[in-house]
Amino acid sequence: MVKKVIQKFKVEFLQVLNEKGNIDKNLMPKLTKEKIKQLYESMILVRTFDDKAFSLQRQGRIGTYLQVKGQEAIQVGATILLEDKDWLFPMYRNSAALIIRKHPMEMILQYWSGDERGLKSPDNVNNFPIAIPVGSHIPHAVGAAWAAKLKGDKTISLVFFGDGATSKADFHTGMNFAGVFQVPAVLICENNQYAISVPRKIQTNSETIAQKAIAYGIRGIQVDGNDIFAVYKAAKEAIDLARKGKGPTLIECLTYRISDHSTSDDASRYRSKKEVAFWMKRDPVERLERYMARKKILNPSYKEQVLKEAKEKVENAVKLFEKIPEQDKSEICNYTFAELNQQLQEQCTPLKKNG
Repeated sequence: MVKKVIQKFKVEFLQVLNEKGNIDKNLMPKLTKEKIKQLYESMILVRTFDDKAFSLQRQGRIGTYLQVKGQEAIQVGATILLEDKDWLFPMYRNSAALIIRKHPMEMILQYWSGDERGLKSPDNVNNFPIAIPVGSHIPHAVGAAWAAKLKGDKTISLVFFGDGATSKADFHTGMNFAGVFQVPAVLICENNQYAISVPRKIQTNSETIAQKAIAYGIRGIQVDGNDIFAVYKAAKEAIDLARKGKGPTLIECLTYRISDHSTSDDASRYRSKKEVAFWMKRDPVERLERYMARKKILNPSYKEQVLKEAKEKVENAVKLFEKIPEQDKSEICNYTFAELNQQLQEQCTPLKKNG
């Protein structure tokens, strides 16, 4: 006997604000002018920080850095909706998300200078450390969400990852667990079209990443990741549902990595100037500025003031970062065993002497 077990499925695509700065009034979330300004000011702050961090790396003042540029709308639009008690699980390209989550910018620079102390979460804010291994933090996020469900907490987990992570077993393990236990988690894929140099089109034969949610019995939606209103709308619905005990959501945000994969990468070797130019015209910051100018929320004076204040905050953070005392190198020996074995004692003695 042959019968159709599943008839058909669909994946919705959400765009509220297009690249010309026009909105679909029927889809526009309810946002006050003050809230729109907050979103804009946050995007300018994180882009200013991003540019400064890149400059610091080129000057040798911090180590390898991975830029956010072009993906600000995703991280700001989703993270700004979280409560302090919620759990954020960032990846290596989530400096913007951490800034929105009250993580001091000087500590983010501290981390990128090679000092792990920079990832200590602020008191009363639940930020996990940045995950450098691709996708390994997705099961962690789902596990934290399951713990919240078991305890009856009204907290949710929000995890960011790239399109490359969806090719890893960690993603599928996390998705399956999230679906089986219907945990309060929001999984956001920043589909920036490349896993370092591997284009999205040869990572998966699925037409979308969002449709992978269907196989695991959870909600999935694809949104324009350069449209902060679409990200905000989709993330708010997902967070609200998760908090009400209605289970997880996978949000695929279509965006583009404007910069190189990292400061040790040269993206010109695997993508064309024409492709980059195409996406530059869809810049999330400029898109929002066009809308705000049309609505008379943005004028040259306000724009200049926002940028000035952002630069002042970032420069102050740099000064604070450069005043942080150098870490005692021997600390690396303190957290492996309760008592050092002979081999580690021999390795650590010189470090303790040199400090």
